[in-house]
Amino acid sequence: MMKRDLCVAAVMTTSPVGELDANLAGVARWAARAARQGAEMVCFPELNLTGYTTREGILAPLAQPIPGPLTHGLRAIARENRITLLAGLAERGDAGELFASHVLMTPQGACQVYRKIHLASPEKDLFTPGEGIFVFQAGDIRVGLQLCYDAHFPEMSTAMALDGADLIFVAHASPRGTPEDKLTSWMRHLPARAFDNGLFVVAVNQVGDNGRGLNFPGVALALGPDGKLLGRTTSPSEEMLVVKLKYARLRKLRGHPLAYFLPHRRQDLY
Repeated sequence: MMKRDLCVAAVMTTSPVGELDANLAGVARWAARAARQGAEMVCFPELNLTGYTTREGILAPLAQPIPGPLTHGLRAIARENRITLLAGLAERGDAGELFASHVLMTPQGACQVYRKIHLASPEKDLFTPGEGIFVFQAGDIRVGLQLCYDAHFPEMSTAMALDGADLIFVAHASPRGTPEDKLTSWMRHLPARAFDNGLFVVAVNQVGDNGRGLNFPGVALALGPDGKLLGRTTSPSEEMLVVKLKYARLRKLRGHPLAYFLPHRRQDLY
């Protein structure tokens, strides 16, 4: 369990499809700003580096291997700013598969990769689903990563909690609707992921026009282990949410004999 306060940032970015250099430059710009504000980790939306689209034939030529040029760029940004980056790209696998992936890159150069396992209907003919649920070590913090549709499957968050996650980042590329619509949707299920599992949840969405027919409403929020809102932004343009995740909140919740549910699961039955 984390034993100290942790300052994190979540950045709603406009991520035009195919503008890899510009999108990476945006990560560098926001990472520097997040570091100046004291953040140790900064999370960007799903596929923020390559852009997000399900139109046939567009993402495959843009996909990159890991390691590759984009992750080399992320490594340099993380090292220069002494900050852990969580950023997304279309990944080309060894056999040519296409994955919706998110990278956790530490300032020391450690690169850890999550491949989206729950694909929404429009994505199933495009991406190959990942095959693993992982909790990554970032310094002294245990971090889970989910992408958009993943968050609708409660078992995934519980599996991460059982593997020691203190914090789950949920990176979205969720288009359509207004920021208020998106916030209302998220507040139906994300507080439950935090409260049921006794951990922090930070979520962030793309914002603006992707240049390929999709417009994203943004929204970024942070939730405490009691499911209560710690911070949010519904700006209609690029914006960064910075929030301090306080160890005292985690300690209080996990020390409660009734409100910390995880230790009371009947694993002999389910």
